[in-house]
Amino acid sequence: MDLSSLARLNDRITGCRACPRLVAWREEVARTKRAAFADWTYWGRPVPGFGPHDARMLVVGLAPAAHGGNRTGRMFTGDRSGDVLYAAMHDVGLASQPTSVSADDGLELYGVRVTSPVHCAPPENKPTPAERDTCRPWLVEELRLLRPSLRSVVALGAFGWQSTLTALAEAGLAVPRPRPVFRHGARVRLDGLELFGCFHVSQRNTFTGLLTPEMLRDVLRTAAETAGLPTEP
Repeated sequence: MDLSSLARLNDRITGCRACPRLVAWREEVARTKRAAFADWTYWGRPVPGFGPHDARMLVVGLAPAAHGGNRTGRMFTGDRSGDVLYAAMHDVGLASQPTSVSADDGLELYGVRVTSPVHCAPPENKPTPAERDTCRPWLVEELRLLRPSLRSVVALGAFGWQSTLTALAEAGLAVPRPRPVFRHGARVRLDGLELFGCFHVSQRNTFTGLLTPEMLRDVLRTAAETAGLPTEP
């Protein structure tokens, strides 16, 4: 896949203003800020996917955090969820460093890309069904562009799972009917790739122990090995 194709997609995503509620919220958060980040210039726009253009593995979340990706301009960067995800990816050998604090911190991903079904930070982390559907074509296009190299997808949470299945079907892959139900550790073989389910790396899940670092590493490692990526033990 041509690197410029994915770069053009990213540019189009960051210029999107299709959902009035999300546009108003992301820009309001960028103006008012959080006291801890008062000296930051917030990104305040849709957040594109992050990772190599020829990724063999894709991680799909939910949406950027208001004071995370909406602040930094990079997926899962600058919030507790990102702390958990990138630490696990580093442990497995998929990331160059265990932290992700800003878009210019030098983080590199190895063979894996991170994206989400909704590219704007939603109020209370809850996009509406209409907002989810309006944003879906971006994920469909990203999947189509990655399709030549893509071998595994990890969906974080039920929202990511359901959104990914729908997008995969629209991207032209044969998806089972009835649709597979989300559960942590779920594994579905599709048309030339495998979909893995994992509890979302939200604080609600990680603080309560519903998702432990070991559980997350196990899913990421299995998905990476399925994609033919080298991993750490």
